[in-house]
Amino acid sequence: MELLERKTLIVNGVERTVLFTKKATLAEVLREQLHLIGTKIGCAQGQCGACSVIVDGKVVRSCITKMDRLLDKATVTTIEGIGQPGNLAPLQRSWVKHGAAQCGFCTPGFIISATGLLAANPTPTRQNVREWFQKHHNACRCTGYKPLVDAVMEAASVMRGEATPESLDFVMPADKRIWGSTYPRPTAWAKVTGTLEYGADLGLRLPQNTLQLALVQAKVNHALIRGIDTSEAEKMPGVCRVLTAKDVKGKNRIFGLVSNPNSKGDGWERPILCDTKVFQYGDAVAIVCADTYAQAQAAAEKVRIDLEELPAYMNAQAAMADDAIEIHPGTPNIYFTQPLIKGDDPKPIFARDDVAVVSGEFHTSRQPHMPIEPDVGFAYQGDDGLLHIHTKSIAVHVHAIMIAAGIGLAPDKIALVANPMGGTFGYKLSPTMEALLGVAVLATGRPAFLRYSYYQQMTYTGKRSPFHIKARLAADKKTGRILALEHDYSVDHGPYCEFADGLSVRGIQFIGAGYDIPNIRGMGRAVATNHAWGAAFRGFGGPQCFFAGESLMDELALKLGMDPLELRYINCYRPGATTPTGQEPDVYPLPAMFEFLRPRYQAAKERAKQASTPARRKGVGIALGIYGSGLDGPDTAAVWVRYDADDGITVGAAWEDHGQGADIGAVGTAHEALRPMGIPPEKIRFSWPDTSKQPPAGPAGGSRSQVLVGGAIRTACEALLATAKKPDGTFMTQAAMVAAGKPTRFDGVYTVPGVPCSAETGLGRPFMVYMYTIYMAEVTVETASGKVTVDHLTCLADIGKINNKLATDGQIYGCMLQGIGYALSEDYEDIKKHSTLAGAGFPFIESVPDDLEIIYFQDNPRKFGPFGAAGTGEGPMASPHASILNAIRNACGARVTSLPARPEKVLAAMRANAS
Repeated sequence: MELLERKTLIVNGVERTVLFTKKATLAEVLREQLHLIGTKIGCAQGQCGACSVIVDGKVVRSCITKMDRLLDKATVTTIEGIGQPGNLAPLQRSWVKHGAAQCGFCTPGFIISATGLLAANPTPTRQNVREWFQKHHNACRCTGYKPLVDAVMEAASVMRGEATPESLDFVMPADKRIWGSTYPRPTAWAKVTGTLEYGADLGLRLPQNTLQLALVQAKVNHALIRGIDTSEAEKMPGVCRVLTAKDVKGKNRIFGLVSNPNSKGDGWERPILCDTKVFQYGDAVAIVCADTYAQAQAAAEKVRIDLEELPAYMNAQAAMADDAIEIHPGTPNIYFTQPLIKGDDPKPIFARDDVAVVSGEFHTSRQPHMPIEPDVGFAYQGDDGLLHIHTKSIAVHVHAIMIAAGIGLAPDKIALVANPMGGTFGYKLSPTMEALLGVAVLATGRPAFLRYSYYQQMTYTGKRSPFHIKARLAADKKTGRILALEHDYSVDHGPYCEFADGLSVRGIQFIGAGYDIPNIRGMGRAVATNHAWGAAFRGFGGPQCFFAGESLMDELALKLGMDPLELRYINCYRPGATTPTGQEPDVYPLPAMFEFLRPRYQAAKERAKQASTPARRKGVGIALGIYGSGLDGPDTAAVWVRYDADDGITVGAAWEDHGQGADIGAVGTAHEALRPMGIPPEKIRFSWPDTSKQPPAGPAGGSRSQVLVGGAIRTACEALLATAKKPDGTFMTQAAMVAAGKPTRFDGVYTVPGVPCSAETGLGRPFMVYMYTIYMAEVTVETASGKVTVDHLTCLADIGKINNKLATDGQIYGCMLQGIGYALSEDYEDIKKHSTLAGAGFPFIESVPDDLEIIYFQDNPRKFGPFGAAGTGEGPMASPHASILNAIRNACGARVTSLPARPEKVLAAMRANAS
């Protein structure tokens, strides 16, 4: 018998009586009993602060606050008690103004925390704000924290009466043009009030017969499955079914979209539920379907798996060894290779006396994505005959294709829907629970809801694949011009091949990118291992490549006796140059960017020189970064635009929003295209992606959406303009168009041409639009401990014409944060140690400098981007970490070649340099 306790709370000024069990947390009671969904549960371990509320005047993390510890009549303030839509508090208004809500999942917790701060200290300094957020464990993966501090500081000034509340509102430009402005994203108001419903919030709206699911995961890295005993689990209270591979109606495999002729696998190796083998720690072996989440979890612990362990290959080198068995029998562990042959054979060049040669061996980490919102979704059979699956998918049409055969349906019988989501940073380019939900609904006939604990988020979803790169550069000793490059790299992609070919090809595209290198020979390979499977992650191969390439550029400068900036300036792309794959760049912004940076760089070096002491060495590092907007080769997106009865429009685009700003991307692009009609931005409506309602627009990955989906939106809007235009140059109302028998819905299709890289030579024109960045990092190295602090980070960015500055600022600040984490702390090598936010090296606010700077260059509009735009989200992720590693080298002579550069690695590199 479950015993209950009764308590009265004063919640947002209202007396509420609640009944709860001894184990209940405040977060659970607020969300599930009082339906105050603005309080979000992220890690559920007290590490992220998304669940923050104020109890009796103190900020607490409600996910670890037990109900039985609260006083009777305790006062509780949640985000709903701060301000509501139409009646925002200054902090909420400031959050909107500064673009501080990107994915928005952490936003209520931050606003609550800031409310507690300003109640205690109405006149905080920026450092006070930072220390408060650190103390209260408020974590954000999107913003780099700077906009959050900006928002608190400006709200505080309003609350003190030093500025008017209206100063926090957006002011429409005189020309009514929002393109290039700081117009707030349309979802901002719902995010700051906690009213935007994410997956777990929508789950509370599901009918009572909805099954709650729990995964049974393998806890070994590689094994044969001899048997699965579900009998004890099936007897547990509330359990409906325990599903295993035998219950899957389809072929029980997720298709990895293999199409490259160099691939030796067929792409069908990832099981939905493991049947014959376990391939990695965390693989799903069974699904428990029960009446409650707690019942499902308890029963999952009772499933017994009989395993015969096999040798586990936890890195590419082990899996490539001569005595390694095939992880997937019949497919070699090295299952994809990609050569690069550009220009003449470099070997004679490396042997010449008049060239300087540098070489290195570089290893990158298995970076975890660490969104604050763990994976969550639900599914049901609709009365339209479709299986509806709602998740954090950022590739709804692609995912329907990838899972259909596996669950036993045709793709057009699946309606895949993208919920509002709390960040993914790319991991949701792969299906992570879509097939599992489909299997459960088809097997039981009931709606199903699945949410991962943070442990499951870390152990089941993919990670950034480590690269092991060997490379060498040769340059003319007199001129510094680079003459040749050789490289060989292996991609540890875990046990599943999806997107491995595209990721591996990034090596030939971006090692040495940014510089005119006439002669290159390279070879890359994808390797199956038994560590975490490789998923897309912001920058998709770029960060691995630029770590090696930009480290070698600094070493080459040292060998030549040149300044690192000047070496890059001499060799960067100019007309006549070609990329590593032989393509002429789309634009040539780099010389002007380096010229702009030069005086700032020289001033930074002088500051470092003056401030360095033997105990605390200061250094400055720079790194160039480039990334393509789009998928390799030709890329297409389709949308529709509908002219509505209120003379506004709805944009029907499957443009998935995982924090990057699909809402303002769609609204900003449509508004710019429809400026002749004068439709105000508040009457332009975006739509949440649903494969049953919108045509394929491709995934929200590869920084392609603004270019491709934006291009399709512009095309559809132009068709509307042409149809609605009257002979006198004015435009018809929607009612007039209907009366005239004219269409009110217009389709838009946009294709960017390109040539995929050749399987034989690697040459091609894979991207027609590129993003260009240069980072400058200023760091301090404590010579006794090896600890590195990033003091200042500057990003020079040419991303074409900017749609919305709040969105692009936020994307770049987020790249800075993730670049700092990639450089110094983040890893997922030790599965048990690294399966929490703190354990995996999540960069909280104390790890990220308040001094972040973005400088835009907009003089190079992109031919293929709508209104000159390129992408944003991934180009700025290519090299921030490389600039930090180069700054460490500059500070103390330590060349760290293996990420992350934790203190012990820095100390070891310092000792190696000294010897």
